[in-house]
Amino acid sequence: MTASAPEPSPPPPAAPTPRPERSGGRGALLVATGILASRLMGLVRERVFAHYLGNADAAAIFKAALRIPNFLQNLFGEGVLSGSFIPVYAQLLGRKDTEEADRVAGAVFGLLALATAVLVGAGMLFTPFFVDLVAPGFTGEDHALAVRVVRILFPGTGFLVLSAWCLGILNSHRRFLLSYLAPVVWNGAIIVTLLLAGGRYTEGPLVEVLAYGVVAGSFLQFAVQVPSVLRLLGRFRPSLSTAAEPVRQVLKNFGPVVLGRGVVQFSSWVDTAFATLISVRAMSSLVYAQTLYLIPVSLFGMAVSAAELPELARATGGSKEEAAAKLRQRIDAGARRIAFWVVPSAAAFLFLGDMVAAALLQTGRFDAADSRYLWYLLMGASVGLVASTVGRLYASAFYALKDPKTPLRFAVVRVSVGTLAAWGLGLHLPEWLGLPPHLGAMGLTLSSGLVAWLESSLLRHKLVKQVGPVGVPRGLLPRLWFAAGVGGLVALGVKLALTSTLGPMPGVQAEWGGGVLSPPRLHPILGFVAVAIPMGGLYFAVAAALGVPEAGAVFRKVTSRLRRAR
Repeated sequence: MTASAPEPSPPPPAAPTPRPERSGGRGALLVATGILASRLMGLVRERVFAHYLGNADAAAIFKAALRIPNFLQNLFGEGVLSGSFIPVYAQLLGRKDTEEADRVAGAVFGLLALATAVLVGAGMLFTPFFVDLVAPGFTGEDHALAVRVVRILFPGTGFLVLSAWCLGILNSHRRFLLSYLAPVVWNGAIIVTLLLAGGRYTEGPLVEVLAYGVVAGSFLQFAVQVPSVLRLLGRFRPSLSTAAEPVRQVLKNFGPVVLGRGVVQFSSWVDTAFATLISVRAMSSLVYAQTLYLIPVSLFGMAVSAAELPELARATGGSKEEAAAKLRQRIDAGARRIAFWVVPSAAAFLFLGDMVAAALLQTGRFDAADSRYLWYLLMGASVGLVASTVGRLYASAFYALKDPKTPLRFAVVRVSVGTLAAWGLGLHLPEWLGLPPHLGAMGLTLSSGLVAWLESSLLRHKLVKQVGPVGVPRGLLPRLWFAAGVGGLVALGVKLALTSTLGPMPGVQAEWGGGVLSPPRLHPILGFVAVAIPMGGLYFAVAAALGVPEAGAVFRKVTSRLRRAR
């Protein structure tokens, strides 16, 4: 591993703090809007999927199969282009060098398309090997079905990679909304496929048909962005040339970022492999859980990080002290926003995960017992939710500084420790404690949450050495967690009162106090609304009373709108 360069001294405290720019906050709002629409459609997709397939064997096979070709999207998709292409391209736009920027865009597109085509072909050729590697628990017909589904899915992932290139262009031009709305059509294609084919095919053929729907959605996600991208590019000429220095800079950054994403992808593969060894139910439930806990990560972590990255890249211009001051200001503001919104999300998963799961997924073949099992996984995930989201922002700062090697090194540490933790907590801890083996899936999400704190701490520590004190202010997280805890306990009390009055939801096993903490015999959506409103209201009220500025701002906006409504 390449040794890091000597670390610069922290900037002097007297360095001027620049006036905050509005583009980052507005950009984050646009990104969050697009992501919210996409995630809502994703929830509809998962609800329809759960209705037709639930936690059946075919559901687990499809979820695992979808992860195998997705390594292309993870290796060459938004995360990699954010760390290699966007900082260079956005900086050229900031210098008004549009001709060079167009040349870089064309070269990156050509090289990306070539690499993706080669890897798609290789993936389809070696599909059986990948299935054996990623899902060792699948045998016989399950293995054969997974191979067929993966081969169908691979070309669609290639379109998603090219869609990420479109996102890089649009984000760099501060056109945030379309690129994050585009996945709506991907989700829409899958939903339409399920609705048309769900009642006509048995489970095995259904997931094969669904795979073709995924490919169609991937193409549409790319196609809807192309017209806007072409309008932004003055002269778009795809090429394979690496003669221009900015192109070589992109490729120089590309290697470490790809390796970093590859390390993260390895972690995902490990979780998938361990989950298939625990049980089929664990595999499908793990993906359902990730769909839910990635909502706050995407809405707040990804939204802020994606909007800030081009601005952080532009902020690196000028003197060292000015650049550091701009970076500190943007990172601090982003970290505060992330923490304020993610803490109550984590608390909701911790206190009320079964009701969250029931409101969003409980239908058809996905019953109350599945919602309770999903709660266990969400409990584990809640531990590292804040660290995962803030860590994205810290990594974006290093990408803006054209230092992709630091996130790579810390990603290797996280995955190494996380793999050992997942092995112990996921595969062996239930046996050591005398618990049912299927609860090992909770160990997988818990281990991911714990190592997320490790990675986030390492990133912040190194960032402090380079630009000075940054990150979530000391004392803010305890206040936010206290406010969220008060709201969560009251919401839990409301849930217990409803259960005592209306009776428990049938079909929930009594493990882990299920008889006491079972959800009430009430429509899942109504039950969730009944507990979420007091929890949210108390969180904002207590946070405002504790002097959290963001909570006060929310109250002022709500009060102002109520006055206007009168």
